[in-house]
Amino acid sequence: MNNSQGKVSLPVIKRLPKYYRYIAQLHKSGVATISSSELARMMGTTASQVRQDFNCFGGFGQQGIGYNVEVLEKEIGHLLFGHGEKLPTILLGAGRLGTAVSRFLTTDTNGYNLLAVFDIRQELVGHDLDGVPIHHIDELDEFCKANHPTVAVLCLPRESAKEVSGQLVELGIKGFWNFSHYDLSVAYPNVTVENAHLGDSLMSLGYRLRNK
Repeated sequence: MNNSQGKVSLPVIKRLPKYYRYIAQLHKSGVATISSSELARMMGTTASQVRQDFNCFGGFGQQGIGYNVEVLEKEIGHLLFGHGEKLPTILLGAGRLGTAVSRFLTTDTNGYNLLAVFDIRQELVGHDLDGVPIHHIDELDEFCKANHPTVAVLCLPRESAKEVSGQLVELGIKGFWNFSHYDLSVAYPNVTVENAHLGDSLMSLGYRLRNK
């Protein structure tokens, strides 16, 4: 569905996965239609916000009786996952975090195709993570030039991410799912970055608990 109001703001984009989760569950439960007010109560927001968000993408065909749940799931799914094409992806770092992330990428339907994992440890080369082969980091250039991945998942320490990120951008990487603490969005403003700061999330939880 075409964006009817120019560039969509990041807060709206950030809400799309939550909409999708709730709507998919409604569809699975056999719910056929839902109003903006009902969906807003589930989301913890307002009916006006729901309508504004959906209007960014053309409104999703709202009728007087509410939104068609099956249509909502399909249309928001297309926005999040495309129309069947999967983004070619590589993962750097085969430690505990990388292992957990690779399992998520290979078992969840999320629009990504994990092609390869890279690590500095020679003893891991030739093994795999969830069926995805592990390569030595020295093979990164050759692999990227041959397979043209567009997404890199960084499960690396800050300094390692800082060292390799420029190389990845030069090799054609357009987006990062970044678990390091290196601020890629500042270093490469023309590359799309999704930072996943687990520590920040945990500290936010602590603040909210202590300051109720």
